[in-house]
Amino acid sequence: MIDGIDYGPLEVLVGQWQGDKGTDISPEPDGQEDTPYFETIDFEAAGDVTNGGKQTLAIVRYHQVVSKKAGGQVFHDEIGYWTWDSSTDVIAHSLTIPRAVCVLAGGVCAPVEGAVTLNVEAREGDKDWGIIQSPFMRDNAKTIAFKHRITVDGDNLDYFETMVLDIYGKIFDHTDSNSLTRVS
Repeated sequence: MIDGIDYGPLEVLVGQWQGDKGTDISPEPDGQEDTPYFETIDFEAAGDVTNGGKQTLAIVRYHQVVSKKAGGQVFHDEIGYWTWDSSTDVIAHSLTIPRAVCVLAGGVCAPVEGAVTLNVEAREGDKDWGIIQSPFMRDNAKTIAFKHRITVDGDNLDYFETMVLDIYGKIFDHTDSNSLTRVS
């Protein structure tokens, strides 16, 4: 509990996390590019909200900034929310990136002892967990699926994320993974 609100499995996310073991595998017209990176993710307990007087969601807001190890250039900036419905154990991850892509991914998190693992997925056209993108992205770098797994064990956070893209005339699994440590 934080400030009287039960954040359930999301409580383990709250804090600032840093990691420098990241690997981004992204598509290129003639293959793929592997980019080592470092990042900071700030997760903040943001209270709760009631929907229609029937559903109450605990909310964790976040901001992720990812920079290339070579030169320190920021190449990914993401904002979003994680929510948890205690009555159904449904977790949702909503995210926006400034390439004009938005994702609402969902999953179920069962109560656990020790480490907490959050698994969410979204797919283009899914009636519950979907992807919205600008016409340019739809026509040139279409996101057709998204999967994200985060495991938190104490002050250690590991994640693996895949955005399945239809780009350069092929289907490509654009992946990111990193290990981070809670610094505050």
